[in-house]
Amino acid sequence: MSKVVGVIPVRLESTRLPRKALRLIAGHSMLEWIYRRANQCRGFSSLLVATDSEEVSAHCRDLHIPAMMTSSKHRSGTERIVEVMGREPADVYVNIQGDEPMVSAEHIELMLAPFGEGAGTQVSTLKVAISTEEAHDPNNVKVVTDSEGRALYFSRALIPYDRDGAGRVQYYKHLGFYAYTRAALETLSQLPVSQLEIDESLEQLRFLHNGIPIVVAETLQDTVGVDTEEDFAKVEQYFRERGIRLPPR
Repeated sequence: MSKVVGVIPVRLESTRLPRKALRLIAGHSMLEWIYRRANQCRGFSSLLVATDSEEVSAHCRDLHIPAMMTSSKHRSGTERIVEVMGREPADVYVNIQGDEPMVSAEHIELMLAPFGEGAGTQVSTLKVAISTEEAHDPNNVKVVTDSEGRALYFSRALIPYDRDGAGRVQYYKHLGFYAYTRAALETLSQLPVSQLEIDESLEQLRFLHNGIPIVVAETLQDTVGVDTEEDFAKVEQYFRERGIRLPPR
């Protein structure tokens, strides 16, 4: 991996919680938390914000955060990263979603490790063990993997199914971070949307539908993706109770 570019795609007017990227958590915007925490990873050649918002771009300038203006027509963060790819050459791109203020350097390093361990890695992501109660929440996307740690399927449904009801099933939540080779990202951008992807509303199923393996590394650090006011409160409470401060520039 001679060059790794991290991208934080940000759409200010998000559907479920507009302007959340600029909302404050413990005195700092969520976007600043994400950038400063992700920037602790030493594996990046560069890390930038990709947005279609002049307001977000101005916020980044004020905070000395590199930002790139991208099209307002993109339907997903991945499409925004594809545009970045055309202007910022790299071997691997890391998608750090703009609603994950609890991202850590360890998360990113776990995703990057498979690219150094095996030349065949095309896409990687993360999972974390969760309780049965948490697994019943369709907002927690579940993942099952094979014996080599490759994804078999992602679903909002409860997978795997506990047929005997013995309570021995360990469920895993998928964390929405990705690392892709340039070739895998180019391929994704050219593939049609699959029916599975539509049914589950999960973009990563396009890879599996087309036979592109996804390596899933396990982390012990869960995160709270911010989609509601309650999520904001959870993250702020987590940071304050543990005395977590914004990393330096």
